[in-house]
Amino acid sequence: MTTAVPKPITAVPKPNASVLNTAVLRSEVRLFRREPGALFWILLFPALLLAILGSIPAFRHADPDLGGLRTIDVYVPVAVLLGLIVGGLQSMPQTLTGYRERGILRRMSATPVRPAALLSAQMLVYGGAALASGLLALAVGRLAFGVRLPRQPLGYLLALVLAVLVALALGAVISALSRTTKIAGAIGSAVFFPSMFCAGVWAPVQTMPDLLARIVGWTPFGAAAEALNRAAAGDWPGWGHLGVVTAWTVLLTAAAARWFRWE
Repeated sequence: MTTAVPKPITAVPKPNASVLNTAVLRSEVRLFRREPGALFWILLFPALLLAILGSIPAFRHADPDLGGLRTIDVYVPVAVLLGLIVGGLQSMPQTLTGYRERGILRRMSATPVRPAALLSAQMLVYGGAALASGLLALAVGRLAFGVRLPRQPLGYLLALVLAVLVALALGAVISALSRTTKIAGAIGSAVFFPSMFCAGVWAPVQTMPDLLARIVGWTPFGAAAEALNRAAAGDWPGWGHLGVVTAWTVLLTAAAARWFRWE
C-alpha cells in the first residue's frame, strides 16, 4: 500500500510593480484614444484655432503695438498653452472623478495595482497629449504662417514643461474637490475661462494695460505665457515668471495631496 506524497506548496510570486504600472498606462492610453472629444479639444483645437486666426489678413502684418511682431506670432504661445489648459482643467478631472464615482478606485485598492498607478498614468497621458498639442501648434505656426521657432529652445522647453505640470496640479485639485463628474465639470469650467484669459486667448498679454499685465503675471498661466514669449523672442525666460509657475505647482500639488480621496 502506497501513500500519496503531498505536493509542496509553492509561493505565488508577487506581480512586478513596474509591469503593473506599464499595463495601467497602456490601458489608459487606449481609453484616451477612444475619446474623440478629448482628442479634438486637446490635440487639434489649438492648432485649428491658430489656423483660423492666421487666415485673417490683418493678423499676418507687423503691428507696432506688438513691437513689430505680427498678431499670429504672439498667438502661437497662446495656442501652445490652450491644449494643456483643456487637458488639465477639463478632461483629466472629469475622468478621475468618474473613476471615483463609479467605485473603480475603491476596487483597485483590493488588487495589486495601487490607485496611485492610475493617477500617475492619467498625468502621463494628459501631460503627453498637452506636449504633443504644443508641438503641433508650433509646427502649424511655422509651416503655415512662417512663425519663427523659439530662439531659446531650452528655455522654451523648460517653461512648457512647468506649464504642463501646473495645469496637471490644478486639475488634481479640481479632482480632489469634486465628488461627482458634474461638480468636476462645473469647477473646471469656472477655472477654465479665467485661465484662458490669463494665457492671452482673448487678448495677448503684450496688449494688456500695465497694471492688468502685472496682475496676470502672478497667475500660473499668465506667468507661463510671459515665459514662453520671452523664450520665443530669444531671451531666457525670466526667473521671476518661472518661479511663479513653480510656486503654483508646489502649492497646488500639496493641496491636491492633502484633499484627494480615493473613495
